Order: sequence, then C-alpha cells, then structure tokens
Amino acid sequence: MTRLATDLLAAALALVAYTYIGYPGLLLLLQVVRPRRRAAPLAEWPNVSITIPVYNEASTIGLTLERVLATDYPPDRRQVLVVSDASTDGTDAIVAGFASRGVELLRMPQRSGKSAAENAARALLIGDIIINTDASIHIPPQSLKPLIAAFADPTVGVASGRDVSVARAGVAANPGESRYVGYEMWVRDLESRVHGIVGASGCFYGVRAALHMELVPHALSRDFAAAVIARERGYRAVSVKDAVCFVPRTSSLTREYRRKVRTMVRGMQTLYYKRHLLNPARYGLFAWMLFSHKLCRWLVPWALLAATGASAVLAVTVPGAWWLGALVVLGLGVAAIGWLWAPRGKAPALFQLAAFAAAGNLAALHAGVRAFRGEFDSIWEPTRREPAG
Repeated sequence: MTRLATDLLAAALALVAYTYIGYPGLLLLLQVVRPRRRAAPLAEWPNVSITIPVYNEASTIGLTLERVLATDYPPDRRQVLVVSDASTDGTDAIVAGFASRGVELLRMPQRSGKSAAENAARALLIGDIIINTDASIHIPPQSLKPLIAAFADPTVGVASGRDVSVARAGVAANPGESRYVGYEMWVRDLESRVHGIVGASGCFYGVRAALHMELVPHALSRDFAAAVIARERGYRAVSVKDAVCFVPRTSSLTREYRRKVRTMVRGMQTLYYKRHLLNPARYGLFAWMLFSHKLCRWLVPWALLAATGASAVLAVTVPGAWWLGALVVLGLGVAAIGWLWAPRGKAPALFQLAAFAAAGNLAALHAGVRAFRGEFDSIWEPTRREPAG
C-alpha cells in the first residue's frame, strides 16, 4: 500500500509539474531551434465581418457597438453583425438604433445557444476574414489591424487576440484571474513561435471565411474548434500580441466557477469530436501541443485528487510523513478561506490565488463528470461582467 501510494503521488505531481512548467519549458527550447516566420505586409486591408452574438445584453451592447465602430479600420471594408439569441430585454431595439451606421441585426427565432447563433450568421457574412467577439469586452481602436495583419502569412488560418484581464475601479474582483490569464497568454505566445496555438480566445479572434463556413455542432466550442479546423485544413492558429482585448474580471468566484464548468464541458466535447487530431503520427507537433495544453490541464485536478489521497495514506502509514497530510490541510484551508473572503473585500494575494486555482480545478472535475455522463448544454448563458472601462 505504501509503495503504491508513493508511486501514485510521484506520478500525480509529475503530471502537474509537466503541465504547468515542463510543457512551457519545452516550448522555450523548441522556439530556439525553429526559424521565425516573417510574412510580407498586406497589400491592402481585406473585407472583414465582425460578429457579436448576444443574449439580453441591453446594459452593454450600446457601448460595445460604439467601440467597434470606433476601431481603426476602413468603414467601407467592415461589416458589423449582431446575432441576438432571442433576447427579451430590449437588446434588439438598441441594436436596431445603429442600423443607420451600418450595423446589422439577425434575431434567432428561439434560444439555441452561441454556436447555433454563429452557425446561423454564416449565410449573411461577406468578409474575407470573420472576427468573432463578445458584448462585454473592450477592443481598443488600434487592436483590429494587428489581428487582420496576421493573415498576411498564408499559413495562418486563425488569429487570436491577446486577453488582458481588468477590473473596474470600485468593483471587487479576484486578481488570481489576471495572473492566470497572463500565464495563458505567455504560453500561447510560445506556441505561436513554435507552431501555433491549439485554441483561440472566444472574446476576440479572426478566422478565414472559408474555414469559418464549416458547420460546428451546437454543443461545441467554436473558438476551440476554429483552431483545430484550421490545422485539419493545413493552416496554423496564432496569438497576436498587439491585438489587445480588455476582458473584465468576474466579481464572483462562484460565477467564475460556473462559467468554467460550462466552457470546459464544451471544450471536452469539442476535443472528443476532433480527437483524431491527437494522433502524433498524422499531426505531429500539433498533436503533442493539443495533448499537453488541453488534455493534461483537464487531467491535473484528477492528479491532485490522487495526490491528496496518496498523501493521506502516507501520512498515516509512514513514520515522520505527517507533514504531507499537514500540507494538504493547509492548502485546502488557504483556498477555502480565500474563496469565503473574496466577496468581503481584498484578501491577501496568496489566498486569492489559492481560491482561484481551487475554483478552476474543482470546475474541471465537475466538467469532467458532466462530460463523462453526456450532459452537454447547447443553450448559452453569457457570464455577466461589468463592462471594461
């Protein structure tokens, strides 16, 4: 029993270390030996279609459209299409008020979910590049051109913006989210230099029209699917450092937990749907990156669960190993206190980080159970955020 617990603990910790330290470290080494790609600049700016799927976003859609219309891009080469998923709060009327400024509205006859709304919009899109974004984020005026410029490289099929997690003044928000987003963007930068990212940012990304026209089942995540579809068609997906997108942090860890469960369930279903891309004999480096970035991260919570159980066994059966159990109790206590403290004001950074990490890992466990049981929700409930300032 002791040997089994020791081996299990070692294997679990090795998986965690590989996922968050080993994998980026290998990417750092690979980028040294792989040549940098340098594409010629675009001869002219292509036509783009900007799609904004919404559901009951009356409080934010007006400001979002003002910002989209203010982007530094030729207006005669820009289509803006809002897809309302049968909104009931006056969102459609607000969007209709922008019709004289070229904003188009497509209303779904009944709620069908985000991917269904994006699928329905395909017939109306006229751009060579399709830009997908959200109603609650802020795209600075200068961010659109760098995203489009990435397509000057003929190998690029998807270009993803760089998320920056922000909080409005006076709004309580866990900074652990900001640190995690920063880490994720760093890993995507490394992946872009080595080969390409394995999933785009759902908040702000562009895709070649020919790739976007592929039907994505309603229960899947289109931003994740876009990157793997691009690889299937011989293209790369890249992260564009200068295409900044400000994403408001959620003020509630519970709300963030629910969002993560939803997105991870859809992500797991998407990976299963495109599981042939995990075959290294056919997809080489991309298969390894997909396994390391996606699958390993979803396995980390299970590894931590196994490590917790193994530590408890060793603490009881091995003389002097009591400290393993103490570490587990301490970690769980810090995370629990941070989670309870978060709504009441500013907790110390250690507690906030522990709470955010715990929420993410618990969400992955929950999502894994739901995915295993076949519980997939195609109906979309947007995460309500304070608009980015």
